[in-house]
Amino acid sequence: MKKRTVLAACALFALLTASPLAAQTLSGCSKTELQDPPRSVYRCAGGITLEAEAATALGIVERQADDRPSDVEVSRDGLYIEVTPGSGPFQIQTPHAIAAVRGTVYVVDVTDTMTAVFVREGEVSVSRADGSDPVLLTPGLGVEVVPGTPLETRRWPAARVDALLSRFGR
Repeated sequence: MKKRTVLAACALFALLTASPLAAQTLSGCSKTELQDPPRSVYRCAGGITLEAEAATALGIVERQADDRPSDVEVSRDGLYIEVTPGSGPFQIQTPHAIAAVRGTVYVVDVTDTMTAVFVREGEVSVSRADGSDPVLLTPGLGVEVVPGTPLETRRWPAARVDALLSRFGR
């Protein structure tokens, strides 16, 4: 009996501490699971596609009247984002940064200590979470947002870009 109680407690703990994405659905978005590497693709109204690593924690903060997400929060791991040009404003919020776009393809990677943003196509405005120190990223440029460190845009080396994109099967 004691063994069953311990197993039940462990199972309950595992359920309560599981990644939010594991059981998560984003209202207004269709979800597809992909493998190699494991990730979830959310196709949302208004030309928004969000491709999340398996352990990514994300949620929709705000929507437009047509159910199109306009503000998404990411608190952990990586997210590959595609926004159809001309589809309207869209931004990603993290604990360290805000990445706002008008139509582009980019990646946001969140750790406990920083947020990295890399632009593959288009333009992304990145600032600190409070909106200060904005920088503009264009294709091939990235920035790391670390509290207390100046924001500096840089052309990322191919090895770093390849490593980041490979996390999304690219």
